[in-house]
Amino acid sequence: MATRLLYYFIILPISFLPFRLLYLLSDFLCFVLFTLVGYRKKVIYQNLRNAFPEKSESEIKHIQERFHRHLCDLVVESIKAFSISQEEAQKRMIDRNVEVVNRYKKQGRQVILVGGHYGNWELFAITIGISLDHHAIALYTPIKNKFFDKKVKASRSKYGLEMLPISAIKEKVNAIGNELYAIILGSDQSPRRSQKAYWMNFLNQETGVQFGTEKFAVEIDAVVIFANIFRTKRGHYEIEYRLLTETPQETAYGYITKTHTKWLEEIIKREPAYWLWSHRRWKHQRPTGEELHE
Repeated sequence: MATRLLYYFIILPISFLPFRLLYLLSDFLCFVLFTLVGYRKKVIYQNLRNAFPEKSESEIKHIQERFHRHLCDLVVESIKAFSISQEEAQKRMIDRNVEVVNRYKKQGRQVILVGGHYGNWELFAITIGISLDHHAIALYTPIKNKFFDKKVKASRSKYGLEMLPISAIKEKVNAIGNELYAIILGSDQSPRRSQKAYWMNFLNQETGVQFGTEKFAVEIDAVVIFANIFRTKRGHYEIEYRLLTETPQETAYGYITKTHTKWLEEIIKREPAYWLWSHRRWKHQRPTGEELHE
């Protein structure tokens, strides 16, 4: 009941506000969360400090403050997603080169899109089903609250994207047949202990990387394309696609995983404020005897 009240009487009405008022709300939220409450400030600071040991204290603080503002913008932009029109969403998420993906529909190839939690992935989810010729499927971890999970899923999928729980991917892959899909995977979440991890250096730290992208690509012989979301100005983003491989079954073990992780690292290093520094990415240590790949 409380979740329903929160959604219908607070979240949904806020989503209908114009962006100029939403960004005033974002500024206020930033003050409350980080100045008054100190939301995950120690986690954010330590992640940045470990990732950029060469930067001065003032540089780290500057990145942290910019990230605080960006995170609060993401919150209000995600709320806006519940009611945003298709036209408005497409104005705020521009495709730079979607033909890199769409040409493989004509060739009859399955595609895997891989990227990280950089820029605004919620707006990307809303617009990707419009842009792609393939049927777009995004893998996600369901929210424990079933009501809110249903609403978030409906919001993300209202313009063509299919949201698929991670646990259902094997069944979907086995049933693909002659249908052509673009399967969308986030690569930068910390793998669960039950998941296979590929250990490598990422942002100056030993990091377990999810191996799902490479595993699925090899299994279904899918073209792998890296997707990155650039922030051009407040509330506006552009998506750029970069071919990783057309021949996953011919690549060496770890090549796909290492490449998309290094590409994400390059982007983060250029503009670090727009990655999700507030999550506990490095909560697991490399198990004894597990190889660290260079």
